[in-house]
Order: sequence, then structure tokens, then C-alpha cells
Amino acid sequence: MSVGERTAAAPESWVNTYPTWPGCGDRERLVRRAAHFGVVTAGRATRWGRMLPSFLIVGAERGGTTSMYYYLSQHPALFSSILPKKEVHFFDLAYHRGMSWYQSHFPLAARARLATRSTGVAPVAYEGSPYYMFHPLAPERINRHLPGSKVIVLLRDPVERAYSAHSNQLGMRHETEPFERALELEDARLAGEGERLASDPRYYSRRHWLFSYRTRGQYIEQLERLEKVFGRDRMLVIDSGDFFADPETTYHETLDFIGVPRLGNPTFTPKNGRTRSPMPESLRASLEEHYRPYDERLAAWLGREPSWRRQD
Repeated sequence: MSVGERTAAAPESWVNTYPTWPGCGDRERLVRRAAHFGVVTAGRATRWGRMLPSFLIVGAERGGTTSMYYYLSQHPALFSSILPKKEVHFFDLAYHRGMSWYQSHFPLAARARLATRSTGVAPVAYEGSPYYMFHPLAPERINRHLPGSKVIVLLRDPVERAYSAHSNQLGMRHETEPFERALELEDARLAGEGERLASDPRYYSRRHWLFSYRTRGQYIEQLERLEKVFGRDRMLVIDSGDFFADPETTYHETLDFIGVPRLGNPTFTPKNGRTRSPMPESLRASLEEHYRPYDERLAAWLGREPSWRRQD
């Protein structure tokens, strides 16, 4: 039996942190977990008739993945997870639960075909879990279980992404330290975690998942790893600055990559934003300097400057 088919109980730390919903108290969170359990249990009984994703939004966290996910959900031929949240987190946090657990999250294929009968377009399933891009084992797992699948990556200014991620973790009550202190602690918090995740498929690291503010913005390292697994032709890399500025054009390019026709436009209303106080300029300058060599390598890989480095 492969690791992906094991059904042993998750570590206690995993149970206490996933799934999470922003703005929920403990009571509501327990209710939602119970509902999730009920949906998955019912779905497993019909898993062989359910869809599996043809593409996944794999990152970056706080890069516009939620907005893209919901824009795509308005396309009549695209079917997301049946849960009221985008993140299934199978290939990173819940891999031990097995493919039957994963497939139970998606619509019945027959129902999807019926829904798309009027369009004449074959239905396509997808999901979005932005930790997949950063988790050391997730890309290989995706490719193993979903051969031929495509991945979509959204890249935001890494300085803004780090600050936004910290604000989000504060709001979710995962983080208690201010941003500058969290950055000071990051190397110690993450020390050895990536290596242990890569060497032990059963290991779960809350620190690696939640506190990788600066490290996740080193995009080129993650893109090179994705390229080794999927190849460039199965990757769509979107500059979030361009996406936010012109969501319609980026949306249409995404449909072309997925391989479905352009059937109208969704309502382009950004999702999952958070208000926060301005970042101190000294801290911004320090982060920009940190990212400089990574962004230079990123520009060479993309063949163009990312939006946050372009001169107006």
C-alpha cells in the first residue's frame, strides 16, 4: 500500500490546526469540521463516480489565488471542490488519508456532464491549495496521482506577500508576534523543517506551513522544482500585479491554458483581502534587498521583469 493510501490517524497537531476557517470561534469550527466529515464520508461511497482535478492552483499563498479560484468557479464547465472553501490540502497536509478521501471532495461526473449539456463543453474539475507550491513533496504527489494535470501559480510582490501572510496569520490567531519579530524568528522556526518533511512523508510541520513569511517569496526555488516535475508546458505562471490590474485578460489567458472556451465573464470582485497598517520603510527596504537576487533569477526564468520590479 502506498503512502497516499494509508488511513492512519493524523497527528494531534494536524487535527488541531486543519481545517481552519477565518473568523470562526471554536464552536463554529467544530460544527464545520463535523459537516466536512459528513460530506467526505458520504462522498467516499460514490468516489468512483466522482471527478478528479485536471488542474490545480498551487500558490503562492496571499497571491490572489482565492480571487482566481472564485472567478473560475463561475465558468459553467469548471467544477471546484464541493466544500464551501477552496483548500482541500490533500497533497500537503492530508496525504495519509488516501485518494478515496480526496476524490470524495469533488462533484459526481454524471451530474457535471448534465450541467454542461447545454454548453457542449466537457466538465473540468479543479482545486486550489496554495501550500502545494511550497511543500517539498506535494508536486511529486500531484504528478503521481493526477498524471497530465496542470498547475497554476500566481506570484505577488514578495514583500507585500510576506506582510499580507503575516496579517492573515494574526487574523486567524495562528501568529502572536509582530511582523518584524516574526521575520527575526523565521530561520529558527523553519530550521530543518523542510528537510524533515522531504525525508518523512508522515511528518507534519505547523511552522513550515504557517510561519514561512519571507521564505515563500523566494519564488524561483519553487518554480524550478515545479518545472522539474511538470515541465514548462504544464505550468501557467501569472504575475499577480498584472492580474489585479487587468483580471479579464488574465482570466481569459487562464481559460486558454486550461483548454476550455471563453463563455462570458465572471464578476471580477477581489476576494480574501485584508486591511493592515503600512509597513515601516526600513523593513520594506531590508526585504527588497533580501529578495533582489531571487527576483533577478526569477526575471531570467520568466523572460521578463515581474511587475514589482518594472520601472514606470
